[in-house]
Amino acid sequence: MGNIFHQLFVPLVAAMSWVLTEIHLVVPSYGWSLILLALVVRLALWPLSQAQFKSMAEMQKLQPLLKALQAKHKGDPQKLNAETMALYKEHKVNPLAGCFPVVLQLPILIALYWSIQGRLGDFAHEHFAWIGSGLSLKYPAVLGTSLAATDMVLLALYVVSMYLSVRYGSPPSSDPQQAQTQKIMAFVSPAMIAYIGLRYHWASALILYWLSINIFTMAQQLFLYRRYGLIGPRALVVAAPASSVTVAPPPKNVSPKGGANGSARSARAKKRSLKR
Repeated sequence: MGNIFHQLFVPLVAAMSWVLTEIHLVVPSYGWSLILLALVVRLALWPLSQAQFKSMAEMQKLQPLLKALQAKHKGDPQKLNAETMALYKEHKVNPLAGCFPVVLQLPILIALYWSIQGRLGDFAHEHFAWIGSGLSLKYPAVLGTSLAATDMVLLALYVVSMYLSVRYGSPPSSDPQQAQTQKIMAFVSPAMIAYIGLRYHWASALILYWLSINIFTMAQQLFLYRRYGLIGPRALVVAAPASSVTVAPPPKNVSPKGGANGSARSARAKKRSLKR
C-alpha cells in the first residue's frame, strides 16, 4: 500500500525533496532545514487555512439559527433539511467549504511523509540538539542517536503538541455533545500517535518535522481565531436580530435621578421670580 501511494505522489514527493535540498544548501543542518521546511509548507498553505477558518466563522454564526430550526422542526426531518438549506442559501454559506482546504492539504502531507522517509540515509549521521549527542549514546533506547533513529523525548513533545492542537486548536462549540467529542478526541488522537510512532519506529527527522508544523499550525490557528472571532465565549454569542423598538439615550438635560438638572431648575426659579 505504501509503495502504491508513493508512486501516485512521485512528482509531489520529488518537489518536496527538492525544497528540502535547497533549504539544506543554505542552512547546513537537516534539523533546522526540516523546521524551515515546515514553516515554508505552513506559509504555502496559508490561503487554504484562511478560507477554512472563514467558513468555520460563518458556520458558527449560524449555530443559534440552526438550533432554532432543529427545535421548530424536531419531528419533521424533511422540513428541517429544506429550511436548513434555505438558511444556508440566504446567508450564502457553503457547509462543505471548510472541508475542501483539509482535503487539498492531504496530498502535500503524504508527499512530505514519503520525501522524508525516502531520505533517511541522509539523516543517519545528522545530529540536532540532544539527538546524536554523547548523552544519546548512553541512552539509545530513549534518545535518538541520529535523526534517522527514534527519539522518545521528541515523540513525547509531539504527542503533547498534538493534544494541545486538538484540545485548544479546535473552535469552541456551543453544542455540548460536540464539545464533549472534542475533549475525547484530544486524548484519543495523541494516544494513537504515540502508539503508531512507537510501533513503527518513526525517525526523529519525521517527528521533528511534524512537531514543527504542529507548532506553526497552532500559531496560525491562534491568529486566525482572533481574526475571525473564533476564540473565547464571545465566539459562541451571536447578536439577536435588531429589535423594531429602539431605546433612545437619556436626554442630556435629565439627571440620573430623573429630575431636571441644575440649569432647568434655575430657569424655573427665574420664571417664578418674574411672575412675582
